[in-house]
Amino acid sequence: MSHPSVSRIGRTLAGLTAVTACSAGLLSATAPASAAPSPAPGARYESGYPNLAPTPPMGWNNWSYYQCGGLNEQVVLDNARALVRSGLAHRGYRTVTIDDCWMAKQRGPQGELVADTAKFPHGMAHVGQELHKMGLKFGIYEDVGTLTCGKYPGSLGHFEQDAKLFASWGVDYLKADGCNVPIPKGQTKEQAYRALYTQQSRALRATGRPITFSISAPAYFQFSGDALWHRVIKWSAELGNLWRGGADIAVQQSTPAAKWASISGNFRYNANLAELQRPGRWNDPDFLLVGDSGLSRDEMQSQMSLWAVMAAPLISSTDLGRLSPQAQSILGNREVIAVDQDPLGVQGHIVQQDGDAAVLSKPLRNGDRAIALFNGGSTARTLSIRAAAAGLPAADSYRLRDLVTGRNGRTARTLIARNVPPHATVLYRVRAER
Repeated sequence: MSHPSVSRIGRTLAGLTAVTACSAGLLSATAPASAAPSPAPGARYESGYPNLAPTPPMGWNNWSYYQCGGLNEQVVLDNARALVRSGLAHRGYRTVTIDDCWMAKQRGPQGELVADTAKFPHGMAHVGQELHKMGLKFGIYEDVGTLTCGKYPGSLGHFEQDAKLFASWGVDYLKADGCNVPIPKGQTKEQAYRALYTQQSRALRATGRPITFSISAPAYFQFSGDALWHRVIKWSAELGNLWRGGADIAVQQSTPAAKWASISGNFRYNANLAELQRPGRWNDPDFLLVGDSGLSRDEMQSQMSLWAVMAAPLISSTDLGRLSPQAQSILGNREVIAVDQDPLGVQGHIVQQDGDAAVLSKPLRNGDRAIALFNGGSTARTLSIRAAAAGLPAADSYRLRDLVTGRNGRTARTLIARNVPPHATVLYRVRAER
């Protein structure tokens, strides 16, 4: 008996309008009334999937920039070399993930996945070996349904076989999508997804190889009501290390305006999920578009700063060989990366919002706070927040460091960012001084 399939959210721009409309009321969704307490920094999980991502994953994925048509072995390895050559790998961008469309349309004679030899003439094990020689990690894509989103073989019915194959290829990271998931009679959509992702999670663990597991299940429940959406996120956090929460980020062919709407929309939904994240279990609002994107410097910097304060995975999707000095400076900013990778592992919370503007506060392990003041509007404005409202302790004064400009300052009680341009974000690291 055939069952209806579920299409991937956001594979085309058709989903962008809905995302933007949903986000028009800034951060309108509600967080759950209570959440499980966060474990101590560096704690090991006694149940569920191994804690293989103590800080948010960083790296590169081909999807947003190249999609299926531009994917091949040379593109992947050229971008990997650019990560190393540019110094971005040294800054933490080390996982190179090959997204959909890498495989042949049919499995091999033993039911095994087979690489598309026109795209990957030397095979996937070779790609993994080359990445490992560069000091990088190898990520790959599959789907828990019957087919991937691009209509290539899915892992349903082959979870153990595929996981063993990935381990034999030296795979370090699996992104498992949720297209074409059949819903058996008598089961709910959630039950079907949970069963398949549970099988994938167990199969990865059984290989004995540490494979970071990225789950896409929550993205397929984004518009199913907050209670169900949040519940899917909670069990995703038991089965893997990170999860895609909602719609895909825009692709390279999108207009700059559509790209900004996508960044803004993904920020708005993800910022509201902070109570569902915990150290080692990460909300993923999708790829960084910093690069050859048509976005302004302020827009690119905003995405980087907002993703960092949300403790989001920093996964670039652009042509790294064509990075402008401006884009490379944004991606490689050590101090912004340090906010994202802070070992305390807490996602920044919204502490103030006013129309299209929002202020987020993220506690850091050494007692500092990262404070992001985001102007999502179309005109410049001055943004401010009192230190107490930002979660800072009482103090005689506060030392501020602008992590983008490198300027230092002090304030007695109010943090101010003057004349913040449209779509720009000011990111301060703040320390109380007594």
